[in-house]
Amino acid sequence: MCGIVGVLARAPANQTIYDALLLLQHRGQQAAGIATDSDSVFAMHKANGLVTDVFRTRNMRSLRGSAGIGHCSCAAYGPSCDEEAQPFYVNAPFGITLAHNGWLSNGDALRAELSLAGRRHMNTASDAEVLLNVLAHELYVACRGMDFTAEALFEAVGALQSRVQGSYAVVALIAGRGLLAFRDPQGVRPLCLGMQPPDDGAGVMVASESVALDGMGYGFVRDIAPGEAVFINAAGELEASQLAADAAARPCAFEFVSLARPDSVIDGASVYAARLKLGELLAGQVCSELDAAALDVVMPVDDISRPAAIQLALKLGVKYREGFIQNRYPGRSFDLPAGAARRAPGLRLNAIAAEFKDKRVLLVEDAIVDGASSREIVELARSAGASYVALASTAPPVLQPMAYGVDWPARRKPAALGRTREEMRSAVTADALVFQTLPALKAAIASASPALQQLETSCFDAPQANT
Repeated sequence: MCGIVGVLARAPANQTIYDALLLLQHRGQQAAGIATDSDSVFAMHKANGLVTDVFRTRNMRSLRGSAGIGHCSCAAYGPSCDEEAQPFYVNAPFGITLAHNGWLSNGDALRAELSLAGRRHMNTASDAEVLLNVLAHELYVACRGMDFTAEALFEAVGALQSRVQGSYAVVALIAGRGLLAFRDPQGVRPLCLGMQPPDDGAGVMVASESVALDGMGYGFVRDIAPGEAVFINAAGELEASQLAADAAARPCAFEFVSLARPDSVIDGASVYAARLKLGELLAGQVCSELDAAALDVVMPVDDISRPAAIQLALKLGVKYREGFIQNRYPGRSFDLPAGAARRAPGLRLNAIAAEFKDKRVLLVEDAIVDGASSREIVELARSAGASYVALASTAPPVLQPMAYGVDWPARRKPAALGRTREEMRSAVTADALVFQTLPALKAAIASASPALQQLETSCFDAPQANT
């Protein structure tokens, strides 16, 4: 999961991109980068760390120009070096810099193909560098020795879509020409378009989530459609082309469960409304598996699960309380030698003991991935005095460690992989464990936007059965 943003305006773009990345920081805290274009000269700064750590005044002053792209990334494959941070750059044809959110299922095959047939060398393991080189190659072919045109650019993106498999939302700058944005034919990862009013500069922004548009004063225009490419030239003129004949919206369900901010709207669906419905439907599952009347209190584990927990408590008629307080400034987690002490869970959450003492508590979590954090949370509730701790997940069991559209580090083996429900309950040390059903998850998201009848749910769809 990553956050991307692209801006083309009349004023300097660096501060706007920086502020938009702050609004998208929840999508990735591993690395950040910005590239800008000033009179066909690119400037770029990127490094590991939070947005506020990566950029200093001297860096921002060097990022000149009224067009630019930005990226914040998560650690999908564990620790990385600064060179793996995005955006990436190639000088031919025309000069392109690109940032990407997603995961390529044929990335390794493309890398080998580009090296052997295209004579293109890639210096990192990043899928974004693969995408950039595929785009550069196809744009070179599409121009056929002629000058740049929007039609040639769209032809290149169409050829890219026929070669690349997986999920991708992309922003790119073509030096001196303009800003490009496109999505994969299934629209697994979100990308939306916004514009400033003419009186405010008539700038254009594309971003992973609508919250970035809202915060920066860009009015939401629409989502970029699955399989569509949008190009805004240096004069601010927008052209769009639907390039995939078989395009169909199939956004990642995890965006609505936990990845996106609740104040965002993705493919016409309010994330907040979807999470409220997840809580409402989860209440029915809780009633079918537990004695709800015996519960004293319902509590969210964190901010993400709060909307669902509130609605669940209302449906059950059980008191809602805030039992955990999040530490929003936990600092960096360093790569330490084997055997080094694990960071204490209290650095992330602290329990209000009075809310737990002698209570029968139902904790609500957005999803249970590897089970380690869930176990720590249950133990924290017990240490605070809870007499009974049940755990309810707004998502079904996660059955695959690396799903199409959701890519976790390999070290995080899903708790549900190869385990029965009782074994999972024992692993997280809860007195009871309740999961949302997959049909209920799909129904909750569809309730926020009836057009979303298909979703990317492969992480919940592994063939094994859990009883």
